[in-house]
Amino acid sequence: MSFSKVLNITCLPIINMSSKVKEELVNMLNKALELEHAAYVQYLSHAEIVDGLNCEPIIERLKEIASDEAKHQEIFRTLIGDYLGGVPSMGIAETKSAKTIQEILEVNLEDEKAAVDFYVQILKKIAQEKENLPYEYLKLEHEVRHVIMDEQEHIAELKKLLGLK
Repeated sequence: MSFSKVLNITCLPIINMSSKVKEELVNMLNKALELEHAAYVQYLSHAEIVDGLNCEPIIERLKEIASDEAKHQEIFRTLIGDYLGGVPSMGIAETKSAKTIQEILEVNLEDEKAAVDFYVQILKKIAQEKENLPYEYLKLEHEVRHVIMDEQEHIAELKKLLGLK
């Protein structure tokens, strides 16, 4: 007697998501991973060139955000490898240099906004493919949504440091 008959349940057939859907999501998440690699390097590099009176809180905050970006890298690698069966990228997106505290904060604010915009596209793609992701959807949606929330927090913090409303 099968396990499903003992429990008197009907098992759904295993549905393989189309390789095209999988490939699209892996490509999008790999681009996100490369953005996170760049953000991590950029924040740490920028933290090393900040100087002047009262620079310590800014250096500390840049390093704290870099730590968040490292966590995002791990999340994206797990989603790509464990949930979608892809290979996580070792590439890095373009980084941007800056010389003054003002430039550093502005460049990173711009990059955080671009990341949120792209991650929202990923979230929409995941939602569109919900039916094709019966065993992955909730994890993918949850993790990407939480990365977006972290990035939105970074935006608020950078705006505050810049004196923007």
